[in-house]
Amino acid sequence: MLSQAVPAGGMRSMLRGLPVLNGAGPPFDPLATPDNPVELFVDWLLLAIRSNAVEPHTMTLSTVDNDGRPSARVLILKDVDASGWHFGVNADSQKGRDLAARPVAALTFYWPELVRQVRISGPVVADPAEVTGADFLARPTGSKAMALTRRQSQPFLDPAELDAALDQARSELDSSPNGVPDEWVSYAVRPERVEFWQGDPTRRHQRIRYDAVDRSWTRTRLWP
Repeated sequence: MLSQAVPAGGMRSMLRGLPVLNGAGPPFDPLATPDNPVELFVDWLLLAIRSNAVEPHTMTLSTVDNDGRPSARVLILKDVDASGWHFGVNADSQKGRDLAARPVAALTFYWPELVRQVRISGPVVADPAEVTGADFLARPTGSKAMALTRRQSQPFLDPAELDAALDQARSELDSSPNGVPDEWVSYAVRPERVEFWQGDPTRRHQRIRYDAVDRSWTRTRLWP
């Protein structure tokens, strides 16, 4: 039972005792950053990859539904370029419905190995059809089959029903290997604000925020 696993001092005490900020962040000067946040993000991402950070391309996607309820989910970054940060979702899923109701989102990247975090927020737009198609077709076969069940986020009651849906999806893939379901959409977050954070064990964190203003960017150094 959970109560038997919690130490005598309680959950709060146990959590407070866990180590934090144990990574090794490279030197970072917020005053010597490029004019465009995409360039700095790519530099940070490439370093995370070279440093063998765990799944460095994963990110938390945060959205809001039509009633104002927030929702967050970890997804994979598919691309980043001048048009934004790209990801793919099923339009009929909870995330797809959120974006249809309120096409804005926030992304959060965290690389504990480097004690670095990046936050991006802005409007979300659908990518061109050819980008969506290429994104879906590049997915692993199992991922494509699961997407073709068209049941994401629906209540799950019977494993046999899942097996049958996957068999049907695989048949669809075999008969139409280049087909792209209408429900699959590649989106891009077009950034209005991007913040870079590098942690420090003494809490003298380094932070800089980019804000989009009149088709250019302003940079503001922030208190830790």
